[in-house]
Amino acid sequence: MCVGLSAKVIKVRDDGTAVVEATGARREVSADLLDDLEPGDYVMVHAGSAIARIDGDDGEETDGLAEEYL
Repeated sequence: MCVGLSAKVIKVRDDGTAVVEATGARREVSADLLDDLEPGDYVMVHAGSAIARIDGDDGEETDGLAEEYL
């Protein structure tokens, strides 16, 4: 089974990476698959890559679920 985590974009770098925050931890991920990311966007992260932009409400909901079950 594959699991992706929702994460909030904190910073976008010029080298194709982004700093994201998920479940209280900040991580650096590849942002090469998504165009025009901005701080404050929510993304789905899988295997070290931001793979999809998601709605902020969905990101907050999945964060709440992760905190409840993890």
